[in-house]
Amino acid sequence: MISISLCMIVKNEEKVLKRCLDSLAPAMDEIIIVDTGSTDRTKEIAREYTEKVYDFTWQMDFSAARNFASSKATKEYIYTADADEYLDEENLQKLFQLKHLLLPEIEMVQMLYCTKGVNNTVYNFEKEYRPKLYRRLRPFVWIDPIHETLRTKPVVYDSQIEIIHEPEGNHAARDLEALNRVGNAEDFLSKKLHHMYAMELFHSGSDDDFKRAIPVFEKTLSQENRSLDEVKEAFCVLARGYRISGNLSGFFGCALKDTATEGCAEICCELGTYYESIGNIPEAVLWYQNAATETESILDIRTSGEIPVRALKRCGVDL
Repeated sequence: MISISLCMIVKNEEKVLKRCLDSLAPAMDEIIIVDTGSTDRTKEIAREYTEKVYDFTWQMDFSAARNFASSKATKEYIYTADADEYLDEENLQKLFQLKHLLLPEIEMVQMLYCTKGVNNTVYNFEKEYRPKLYRRLRPFVWIDPIHETLRTKPVVYDSQIEIIHEPEGNHAARDLEALNRVGNAEDFLSKKLHHMYAMELFHSGSDDDFKRAIPVFEKTLSQENRSLDEVKEAFCVLARGYRISGNLSGFFGCALKDTATEGCAEICCELGTYYESIGNIPEAVLWYQNAATETESILDIRTSGEIPVRALKRCGVDL
């Protein structure tokens, strides 16, 4: 049977931390909780479960905090958890079974992260696999019978354990602030964060959030090594930002360049919104219909569904 260290980073989680720890503690051999500046009872609650509660000065970097927590672990595997998630009894038993049956060659276990739609922010789905359990010290193994090499990719197992993610509210404002800061600071925003930032904007961003994002996504269009997917994401964000800012030249430039490729529902909705705002209802209807029936979403599935359908009803058209 494997041994597991639970590693968590927390801040002001007194409302949900006990629920999380009650659900996970029975399966854990060690609990490590790193606090990044709580002003409520979070640390007091944490100490009811473990003596290994550490303070960590927040550096605006979640990875740095998680790495610090992991550095304190001593067991074979590390389980990472956020305070607003928990396991029900059925999935706790699945975790116990995993502890007993996990093959030694498996270095990472993914679990299904289940978020209720009402609390979902950046994602367009309610279930997704996430790496949750991983070997603390990874052995390196030679592979291939000739021209042998070290295996660098971990051996991953996709389990059927379902983690319930039930936050008190969404963290969109916090996440957008962090993504904007990183986007402005970095010369080249990673493909992953580029996609996450664009998705978060379309799902939860305010007008001001889109305006602040303009310099970040303008950089994308000046970078030759960006993929077509990243360029189209930038067109979507910039079209919204330019429209809100009144930069019609920039708005139509992005919209026309996007539709010159395979158009997307986000741009169609932006064009529909613009024409509706100036009272050109026939043109607005054309673009809303394109969003609803002729194109696909790339950032927010609502732009090919409920958003244009509602807009068409405002314009007197029922699909």
